[in-house]
Amino acid sequence: MDLKAILRESGIVGAGGAGFPSYAKLADGADTLVINGAECEPLLYTDYILLKKELPTVLAGIKAVMDYAKIPCALLCVKEHTAIRLKWKDGAKLAEKIIVKTLPDVYPMGDEISLIYQATGRVVKPGNLPITAGVIALNVETLYNVALAVKKNAPVTEKYLTIAGDIPEAIVVKVPIGTPIAELFELNSIIVPEGYTVLDGGPSMGKVIDPETAVVTKTTKGLLILPDSCEAIMSKYLDGPKSIARAETACCQCTRCTDMCPRHLLGYPLEPHKMVRTAKSAAEVMPEMVITANLCCGCGICESLACCQGISPKAVINEYKVLLAKNKMRYVAKEEVFPAPEREYRMVPSERWASVLGIARFDKVAKYIGVQNSFTRAEVLFRQHIGAPSVPCVEDGATVQKGDKIAEAAEGLSLPQYAPISGVVTVFDDKIVIEKVNE
Repeated sequence: MDLKAILRESGIVGAGGAGFPSYAKLADGADTLVINGAECEPLLYTDYILLKKELPTVLAGIKAVMDYAKIPCALLCVKEHTAIRLKWKDGAKLAEKIIVKTLPDVYPMGDEISLIYQATGRVVKPGNLPITAGVIALNVETLYNVALAVKKNAPVTEKYLTIAGDIPEAIVVKVPIGTPIAELFELNSIIVPEGYTVLDGGPSMGKVIDPETAVVTKTTKGLLILPDSCEAIMSKYLDGPKSIARAETACCQCTRCTDMCPRHLLGYPLEPHKMVRTAKSAAEVMPEMVITANLCCGCGICESLACCQGISPKAVINEYKVLLAKNKMRYVAKEEVFPAPEREYRMVPSERWASVLGIARFDKVAKYIGVQNSFTRAEVLFRQHIGAPSVPCVEDGATVQKGDKIAEAAEGLSLPQYAPISGVVTVFDDKIVIEKVNE
């Protein structure tokens, strides 16, 4: 079985992003492997802990991808603060053909397009995949999982994640996929007070979850407990249609949202100020007017830092992304683009961004707690990846062991799922629940 088949059969996804199946990234023509260890958002320390505790395994995963895709060079990219903690220097050789690349402490440096440019000097054409620029980009934990799949034939059943925010101590833990967050918090004596919200992901791009019902998935990078009064949380509750209505009347067309947009500064034809002044009724008739909306990475700089009128260009753009998806439209450029000369001077320092979000006081270097696996149940969702949801291959009442396949990959872009714990199965439309049996 070749590496691409191994990655697909093991259920490996991008562990730090939207969950793109990793096997689909292995294409011919790459001359550089870019490893994303940048921890794009504040408060997250998952990749730092992995690099500190499991570097040999990560390097083995890197080597496996390099050998398979015949890639001559790999750049392991970390921000300056991580490099200092790991005592790494820019250009240091970690292994044969695997080099450290330090990145400035700015936001959103972990965004794949920004990362690739900062590491290689290449701009991925708007709407295109990194392979078109000769690059394959993978996350640190993804490559850790690649090594386990190659060496031990181990499918993805566990997840590293940061638990942080307004809690006494930030921690990184390794838990079974499907772990109920309520159980995870109880085990670690974490209480979510009244007036606080829990995010799955970072403070900017993470999503609001209900800690009583949500579970850990393959893409859970962090769980943050933050007060509703901070900008990071208030921005999550903005109403899209209302934001469009306000934007149409309140925008002064200062263009600052565009001037500070990281994708625009890379030369992308994304101009948030024009999105803001576009009437939704016109866009519904002619969606091509807002087709560049799907070039937005969702960083939120336009919303929380740039706008002086309290408008959310991000919320407006998100509404237009939905409109474009409904019309099956996306922007794909054929022409090259070039970064703006002022880009270097408009990047947002990470400390400044944390202050803008009202979360700087919660930033504590996380402590690694270790593996936690004493949970009574696991809920394995069929859709933990981009593409078609997995298809169950076990029946109600079946007893499974940890590592058993419980769902097959569907046709097309899809992945299988495996039992993260041993127990008895209950099959639902969107997930499989495994209950531990008392011995």
